[in-house]
Amino acid sequence: MQSVGGPKLGPPVYFVVFGSKRGNKLVILRKRIAGLSRSTLERFVLRARQAVGLAETVNVLVTNSPELRSLNRRFRGRDKATDVLSFPSPPVARRTAKCVAGDVAISADIARENARRLGHSVADELKILVLHGILHLAGFDHEHDNGEMARKESRLRRQLKLEAGLIERLQPRGRASRADRRTG
Repeated sequence: MQSVGGPKLGPPVYFVVFGSKRGNKLVILRKRIAGLSRSTLERFVLRARQAVGLAETVNVLVTNSPELRSLNRRFRGRDKATDVLSFPSPPVARRTAKCVAGDVAISADIARENARRLGHSVADELKILVLHGILHLAGFDHEHDNGEMARKESRLRRQLKLEAGLIERLQPRGRASRADRRTG
């Protein structure tokens, strides 16, 4: 589908969701992260969803930069790797029995670079990116909301005991910066 004056968009991305006694969810770790297991990330996703007030399931893919670049090119028309992308489910799909809010894809490579540059663990950086992605799935948009998402992310970061939030560390005092616009 081609939007007037915009990038060519492909169909939405859907990850396969497996049922479990704790609810439907999926975390795929295609890249190993020191100090972060699949179950640890699943627990964090649940905590972050609850903190954001998002009842639906969130699927998370942790992969490499070439795959994020491919997804970014295909779905946003931007031919470059990025740290996090969010793919909200269409409203009709959110009303189904599985109730999936959407999918979050994260580059472990960029998370590792950011963690090294900012002086915290890769596991913490992944959690920061998950939180950012979940906020997008909940309807926040830092490119157009006059700092609302940044304020929410900052408050939730403190609540979840995380380092500086993704938007917060990229911009001076609540104002959107060009560097911030590169994130999903």
